[in-house]
Amino acid sequence: MRWRSKLGGPVGNPLAERCQERVRDLRLPPGEKLTIGELCAYVGTLRQRQVHIATLALPSAGPHGLWVSTDTRDYIFAEERLVPVHQQQVILHEIGHVVCDHDTSPVMTGDASRLLMPSLDPALVRRVMGREHGDSEAELEAELVGSLIGGLISTWNVHPTWTVPPEAREIAERLSSLESPVARDSA
Repeated sequence: MRWRSKLGGPVGNPLAERCQERVRDLRLPPGEKLTIGELCAYVGTLRQRQVHIATLALPSAGPHGLWVSTDTRDYIFAEERLVPVHQQQVILHEIGHVVCDHDTSPVMTGDASRLLMPSLDPALVRRVMGREHGDSEAELEAELVGSLIGGLISTWNVHPTWTVPPEAREIAERLSSLESPVARDSA
């Protein structure tokens, strides 16, 4: 029989223990039910950089969420067509990447950065994390951290839409344009 720790997950599982430690280190206000927006503000304060959320139509064959990190801000983009509870889990997953401060995956090259965000210097865009490698350790860690945070804040009062901040509109438009009109119409 395996014992479970207070935050869930079997004791003795290094990944689960590391995720639980990351969530404990956040020192989320005990007993408070935070909204996703309040959670982002809290994480942003800890990281000393703003965390923005925006929903948009992402390519149907692509990821449901992306974390884009610049030198000064973090942006979490989530698919707007997801049911609210799934959308919240995607956002929590991306917040998991932020909390874990995951390294760049080979998701975005300099050329791709220039295509999506021509007004930004590719060196300015430090990293982009999406669900490119679903079974990688980073993806598993982000999913577990996001789930643990979701269990602690337990709001599930999902916000139906998140507005794109003005400085991220160009990024959002370019991400949305990656979907081919044929694929979007048949979805």
